[in-house]
Amino acid sequence: MVHTYSLNGYNITIDGNSGSIHVLDDIACEMLKEGNEMPAYADVQAKLKATYSADEICEAYGEIQSLNDQGMLFSSEAGLEDAVNTKKLDTGLKALCLHVSHDCNLRCDYCFASSGDYNSGRKLMSKAVALKAVDYLVAASRGRRNIEIDFFGGEPLMNFNVVKETVAYGRQLEKATGKHFYFTITTNGTLLNKESIDFINENMDNVVISIDGRKEVHDAARHGRTGHGSYDKIVPLAKELVAGRNGKSYFIRGTYTARNKDFSKDVMHLADLGFKEISVEPVVGSGSDLYFKESDIPELLKEYENLALQYIGRLSDGRKFRFYHFNIDLYDGPCLFKRVTACGAGYEYLAVSPEGDLYPCHQFVGQDEFIIGNVFTGIQNNEMRDQFMSNNILSKEKCRDCWAKLFCSGGCHANAYFSNGSIVQPNELACTLQKKRIECAVMIQALMADEKMNY
Repeated sequence: MVHTYSLNGYNITIDGNSGSIHVLDDIACEMLKEGNEMPAYADVQAKLKATYSADEICEAYGEIQSLNDQGMLFSSEAGLEDAVNTKKLDTGLKALCLHVSHDCNLRCDYCFASSGDYNSGRKLMSKAVALKAVDYLVAASRGRRNIEIDFFGGEPLMNFNVVKETVAYGRQLEKATGKHFYFTITTNGTLLNKESIDFINENMDNVVISIDGRKEVHDAARHGRTGHGSYDKIVPLAKELVAGRNGKSYFIRGTYTARNKDFSKDVMHLADLGFKEISVEPVVGSGSDLYFKESDIPELLKEYENLALQYIGRLSDGRKFRFYHFNIDLYDGPCLFKRVTACGAGYEYLAVSPEGDLYPCHQFVGQDEFIIGNVFTGIQNNEMRDQFMSNNILSKEKCRDCWAKLFCSGGCHANAYFSNGSIVQPNELACTLQKKRIECAVMIQALMADEKMNY
């Protein structure tokens, strides 16, 4: 499976089974842009002889043949299968997402969590459940030293005392067990104050703050019970928090909808506010004017190309920031085994409801059929855990035949389920947008390498 495309003056081919990436001249691009198998020399010669000399065709074909011989073009799946079969999957738990609050002070139009309560009633996680979850993570992590607790909601700052008590308990356990906790929090930012900002900046290794972009875009979707927008409240607090991070990780995370298909303006607005770590992602769902239709796809793909060109301009003139989906690490990224086996939801990563129920990830919380166990009793639904463990790019028919599989690892299980009713059937719209983001990201890296620039 080879994918060849041209973007911003670059001809690029990606070998889907090896992950190899090659920047091509025009003649090599002509040879590779059609078909998924090594072209025959006679066919190439007949096709290109009117445009290129025999020597040019012979030289370019020889380079392609060399890459093919090295397993860097038109490679087989054997290497991927070996990655799965020869390495034992570490089933030790790595991370828990604690839903410390099934309540929220906002009523965002596109909220996947039903305005924060996950269709299960508004409630807060007790200290007892939170600390038991920490104990469960320590025990279930087995030989892992580095483990993670993510505070999530709803709005987790509505249960700030339990957040603080959980962190304190984790720090105690570090001394007793030799484990190291990595703490993160996702917040809408409206409840931030000096105390919570200082606490987050001291204790949270990463923080995600939700801002959708331009004021009119943000306020139209992210508002309180009375319909008043939250932009003016959030932005100064987010700036204050980020200013105090002192190099620690953070993300400004937005959502774009069918109402703002010109979302590059929202990305650039966030950059203009001074934020350097930005992720703006498509809304997931259907049924209203918020959600995308198939007819929107060409416009969205063009907008990603538009965003990529603006992004390059910012990098070139020194106004650097990082857009999450363009930040593919081609050299020190995930190993092949991890690229095949994906995010680890359902076995390495679990979410915990306020009652202590365990789910495969935060997006499945509230779906009773996905309860996999409880922090007090452990995993009880081993069959479901095994389904998630085996759900990788080699077990998904559509993924096996996709050039992008080693860059997306099969996509999001929850997006697949909520769009198609099955975790093994990827969300087609998400796949299409992801492929375009990968194309843009690879082109950006090719340009940066040419110009010897750094992110």
